[in-house]
Amino acid sequence: MLDQALAVAHRTGEGYNLAELYRLKGELLLKKASGQGTSRAAAGGEPGVEPRQPAFAEAESCFHQALEIAQQQKAKSWELRAAMSIARLNQEMGKPEARIPLAQIYDLFGEGFDTVDLREAKALLHELS
Repeated sequence: MLDQALAVAHRTGEGYNLAELYRLKGELLLKKASGQGTSRAAAGGEPGVEPRQPAFAEAESCFHQALEIAQQQKAKSWELRAAMSIARLNQEMGKPEARIPLAQIYDLFGEGFDTVDLREAKALLHELS
């Protein structure tokens, strides 16, 4: 259904939800990959476990597309969500830079710190510290 929604958005030029659609597609790709008998941590190449690198790479691409679109649209909430997805993926893949993009976007907010997204972002930043 997400692929259909993305196709409609591209065909009609109605890109209002495009960033969130790409982010959700990335999240679903990760869920599908982890549901096939390995955890996301297996992407690092644990012995005896087949890594799910293609799904991770595709998900990462979706997250970066979501982030880029959100930035172009100046949609800070969707930018924050995309950055959280990227940070979680980077954390699980053992990338040390997991915190940086999320921290930069979180710092742009001056209000709304009681919203679910900003509370989750703060908790994730604390976890990544």
